[in-house]
Amino acid sequence: MRVFVTGTAGFIGFHLARRLLADGHEVVGYDGMTPYYDVALKRARHALLRQSSGFVAIEAMLEDSAALNRAVADFAPEIIVHLAAQAGVRYSLEAPQTYIDTNLTGMFNLLEAARQARPSHLLFASTSSVYGGNEAMPFAEVDRTDFPVSLYAATKKAGEAMSHAHAHLHGLPTTCFRFFTVYGPWGRPDMALFKFVSAIERGETIEVYGMGRMRRDFTYIDDLVEAIVRLMATPPESGQPVPIEGGRDSLSPVAPWRSVNIAGGQQVELMDFIAAIETQLGRQAEKIMLPMQAGDVVATEADARLLAALIGYVPQTRVAEGVAAFVEWYRDWRQGGGAG
Repeated sequence: MRVFVTGTAGFIGFHLARRLLADGHEVVGYDGMTPYYDVALKRARHALLRQSSGFVAIEAMLEDSAALNRAVADFAPEIIVHLAAQAGVRYSLEAPQTYIDTNLTGMFNLLEAARQARPSHLLFASTSSVYGGNEAMPFAEVDRTDFPVSLYAATKKAGEAMSHAHAHLHGLPTTCFRFFTVYGPWGRPDMALFKFVSAIERGETIEVYGMGRMRRDFTYIDDLVEAIVRLMATPPESGQPVPIEGGRDSLSPVAPWRSVNIAGGQQVELMDFIAAIETQLGRQAEKIMLPMQAGDVVATEADARLLAALIGYVPQTRVAEGVAAFVEWYRDWRQGGGAG
């Protein structure tokens, strides 16, 4: 199968592409190599992917519609997975224009390329951040997402709406999956796990926001990839809701479109997450307790019933296991390895 994946030099895109290649698929990876964080880490991910003869990397921006259209048309993918984005809630306060350029203009360009290529399934990475200030938990796909608390969340909400319009107008089966705090080996340096491990290893203090009272539905990267691969094989159809015991479905009544949470549906206290890191590193962290940051939310928790109904699977890796895998990778990476 031919799969076009955007963001293959990124954390999630790299892992998905590696899994697809291992399964024998052909993958074209499209990535702009933006300097949001260390480009050397991105190039190392692509270098590993290039070891497979089934992988072709294209280095270009989503905003370059001509390059994107040409790449998609030349490959004629059977499936498109759109993971590339300007990520990060906090960075959207510092560089808001990049979110407009990548997550809105880039999203539109991707949708137009998909409209012309006509893949059997388009999958788009959204985020749990679209649930915004919702306090009722767990977050269900049918909950309102009209009150984002960051520009990042607003652009992802817009991406979902744009993809629904395209699915309705052009009959393109589309799945929007909402990620919940994904972590694991090869993770982004701006995320809490990478920052905490790096600082504690160097004997530096860590900044703990929300006074340590935040709670997250953490999702280990291998679990996320497994769910994506299974969802790829089950595109939505208009007017065919998935029955969920005690719940409701998220399938559009007018388009082959759906949103799906990908998470295990279990909250972990931030301080328990930090404790797992301390256990793996064998040392205590010196903590600076700080208030909530603008654009952040106190807690997330997914309703995973739709995911289970669709693919018979939900993420299950315990935080202690996932953190251990990251620490092993991080120490290897710091010493010049990082092949895991």
